[in-house]
Amino acid sequence: MVSKVIISIDGTSSTGKSTIARRIAKKLNFTYIDSGSMYRAVTYFCLKNGIIFNNKIEKKKLSENLEKILIDFKLNPINSQNEISLNNNFIDSKLRSLEIAEHVSKIAKQKNVRNFILKIQHHYSKKNNIVMDGRDIGTVVFPNAKYKFFLTASSKTRAKRRYHEMKKNGLNISFSDVLENIITRDKDDSTRTNSPLKIPDDALTINTEKLSLDELEKIILDHIKNN
Repeated sequence: MVSKVIISIDGTSSTGKSTIARRIAKKLNFTYIDSGSMYRAVTYFCLKNGIIFNNKIEKKKLSENLEKILIDFKLNPINSQNEISLNNNFIDSKLRSLEIAEHVSKIAKQKNVRNFILKIQHHYSKKNNIVMDGRDIGTVVFPNAKYKFFLTASSKTRAKRRYHEMKKNGLNISFSDVLENIITRDKDDSTRTNSPLKIPDDALTINTEKLSLDELEKIILDHIKNN
């Protein structure tokens, strides 16, 4: 079997990982996998099924329910986009709320959840050339990925991006709450015991602070072309 090409795009939240990863995948005709949406989908499931209660995770209940979670990526016939589905229901539009953002880091810390998601990620890599974005793709999930990128930007810039995205989607939220969530998630992601956020040694680090999507896309595609 010819080994598949993997492009990993890691970074802190709201640096443009998902948007640019989707664009790169489309440009190269690769399969795009949003690893962050997998953890958000599990968080959504937990919130809907009482596994997160009073801001605490019922760990025993989480373990008992993991095998009931079916996560897949497939074409949504309504918008012709490759989207995540949870138990055969498209839920992409429901995963960007502040409630999920406030709990997803706690879910992502759980070793059994990370192992569960890791199996799904490896399953997709066996069948497709993929572009996958997340926080530990180039360090833990696919340490041997052919191309690795790590995106950065200041917390304030990232909060502005997330705030405008949430307002555009009709969510009533304050900028200060979004900024606080960004800072908290950065700390949780970088200090967690299981698969902490860190820059892969062999990744190209890109500060997206002042880059347009077109400029960022060119930097990534040029790097792939020349390496």
